[in-house]
Amino acid sequence: MKVGLIRCSQTEDMCPGTMDFKVIREKKCAFESIEGEIIIIGTVSCGGCPGKKAVSRAEEMVIRGADTIVLASCITKGTPTGFPCPHAKQIKEVIEKKLGDKVKIIDYTH
Repeated sequence: MKVGLIRCSQTEDMCPGTMDFKVIREKKCAFESIEGEIIIIGTVSCGGCPGKKAVSRAEEMVIRGADTIVLASCITKGTPTGFPCPHAKQIKEVIEKKLGDKVKIIDYTH
């Protein structure tokens, strides 16, 4: 699996993504059923509210080899701030619409 990770721009100053990388490396949480190697192609932010740049950034990671786009838990669950992105559902839907069957979408990390 080749992963492109998208995280919340609002949490970048308080979270370096350590837990995201750990659960990917250790195949825990959203990744526990994944067999084979997991390679991180890239990590980007959504580009800031309302997350419109997430679509083009996901597409770019697919061009660069990602077969899976992961929306980090900071977007979908609000980890660590407790405030999930109010645009998370729309971001996921637009990425799915744009990329179609080209990629798998995982909508959390931990």
